[in-house]
Amino acid sequence: MSKKKNKIEEYDFEAELDYKIENVVATVELEITEKIDLNIIAKKQVDTEYNPERFPGLVMRITDPKATFLIFSTGKMVVTGLRKAVEASPGVEKVIKLIKKAGINVSNPKITIQNIVASGDLHTNIDLNMAAIVMEYAMYEPEVFPGLIYRMQDPKTVFLIFSTGRIVCTGAKNKEVVREAVLKLNREVREIGVAKENLAEAEYDDISFV
Repeated sequence: MSKKKNKIEEYDFEAELDYKIENVVATVELEITEKIDLNIIAKKQVDTEYNPERFPGLVMRITDPKATFLIFSTGKMVVTGLRKAVEASPGVEKVIKLIKKAGINVSNPKITIQNIVASGDLHTNIDLNMAAIVMEYAMYEPEVFPGLIYRMQDPKTVFLIFSTGRIVCTGAKNKEVVREAVLKLNREVREIGVAKENLAEAEYDDISFV
């Protein structure tokens, strides 16, 4: 059995899992009886920004949970900045109270988690040139962007992978998918041989270019 295979089998992927959720993005649809007058909310609530000439939505920030809401006259909202998906509901409830306080009737929010962004560390250097060749659905253009873009097919996620082993995962709809994707990537980079303790030792002898 090769040293490489031994090393992979001895590696505790669960214990070495290292990532954290940075941002949860959700959309909200509210029931409204008429279009929301965003000017009224902007005048009556602090921590809001509304400049319809630049952007059609009103920006509202709340602190507990910390989040930014984009509110549109159609009753649709976009929520960003949450660290946990479970914070979406209490955050939306708080914003609805503030909207109602401004004298505007809204109800029955439908919340959908659209995207979870996580950052992490694979705790190994990654040979991005090699990865771009051997990983399917990978794209690496170092003159444009220093990271490799990897579109994992199952679970459906997109990774930015850097030579230092740092990663960004996006596209997941829940935290279970984030965990599954990071765990799978961590194993994958080691099994296909793009994980390098020292990038100076990267070898290309087994690759032939025609």
